[in-house]
Amino acid sequence: MKKRWKRILLSLTFLFVGFTGLYASDGVKIDTGATAWMLTSTALVLLMVPGLAMFYGGLVRSKNVLGTIMHSFVAMGIISVIWVIVGYSMSFGKNVLGGWFGWNPDYFFLKGIDTKVMDAGIPEYVFSMFQGKFAIITPALIAGAFAERVSFKAYCFFIAIWSILVYNPLCHWVWASDGFLFNLGARGAIDFAGGTVVHISAGVSGLVAAIYLGSRRGYPYQVIRPNNLVITMLGAGLLWVGWFGFNAGSSVSSGLSTAQALTATQAAAASGALAWVIIESFHQGKATALGFASGILAGLVAVTPAAGVVQPYGAMTLGIAASIICYMAIQVKNKLGYDDSLDAFGIHGVGGISGALLLTFFIRPSWMQEAVAAKGVWTIWNQLAVQALAVGIAISYAAIMTFIIIVVLNKFVKFKATEDDEMAGLDRAYHGERGYGMLNPS
Repeated sequence: MKKRWKRILLSLTFLFVGFTGLYASDGVKIDTGATAWMLTSTALVLLMVPGLAMFYGGLVRSKNVLGTIMHSFVAMGIISVIWVIVGYSMSFGKNVLGGWFGWNPDYFFLKGIDTKVMDAGIPEYVFSMFQGKFAIITPALIAGAFAERVSFKAYCFFIAIWSILVYNPLCHWVWASDGFLFNLGARGAIDFAGGTVVHISAGVSGLVAAIYLGSRRGYPYQVIRPNNLVITMLGAGLLWVGWFGFNAGSSVSSGLSTAQALTATQAAAASGALAWVIIESFHQGKATALGFASGILAGLVAVTPAAGVVQPYGAMTLGIAASIICYMAIQVKNKLGYDDSLDAFGIHGVGGISGALLLTFFIRPSWMQEAVAAKGVWTIWNQLAVQALAVGIAISYAAIMTFIIIVVLNKFVKFKATEDDEMAGLDRAYHGERGYGMLNPS
């Protein structure tokens, strides 16, 4: 009899612990399904960083492969620390300094969210870490614009300052509940997963940096070939996989909107890749592996701001349009002669701008109905004006701030690699290593 009561008491204890474990200290119920998906999405977005490192690393010369990969990996360390200390607070805190950025003392070192659960049923730790991965990959994208010719020390200082002065304010304007772009017009500027915050800001900043630093030694007269397209293709594959967390995770839920965003992501990536190789086949007579990978990225970038508001046919149209526009942008770059080493602006900047504007014409009817119900007045043309204004603000702010940061930083730390270091290669000059062992790093 006594053993039976012990078993009953033990069972009740487990039930009590399991039941109370679903609630935070403030009484908000934790949605375990949504939390599990957001944990997975956080990991998927972080996976994109080594994917980007491989994508970029395979495109440079062998003497720069390790240094280029380090540009992505070091961002995981620098930006993560900044995000925990002040980044999350600046991005998602309440307006300060007229709304330039946010601030919340509870978010400083994340010290005030230890037991906090958001209204969506997700621990705020999870949301903060998910958003932190966006903050990591954005400056890492910029590195593609000036690959093979930037000082590693200067790059580290640059991404730290850029993250604080460019990324965090933009993130606050677009995604914080009191951000002015979030509240612009009937339903705010649409940027579901970072077309404006991530890709436009990174692409434009990369263009400014590339032009300011000047070309690599020998460009464009010397042929600069990728060292390993196999690595690049594997990196593109990892980016495609990780992008499901990037876009579908931005629903901050595990439901219908998650499925919609995930489907749009797949449709845009596939259509973008096919469109690029078809264009290449007609223009150059061959369909290249690099072209397929470029089309994947163009489609993914274009659908990023739109993933939660367009249906699959709209996502496919965005993917195709982005491949056409980005392909043309790269041809223009070749004619103008500026050295955007790995086409950071041509893919991310141009693709982000295209997606942010064109999504207006493919918004699903249910979203339109919600917009009308919320404000009473909403039209495609009003939304297009809002999108154009948001894009213009992002371009202008990123360009001006990046130029100021580089000019000032260059007075203290030489931004561009010296000619000797560039000839020796980033691997040996800044890391004392070689990416491919004893192979000739030419």
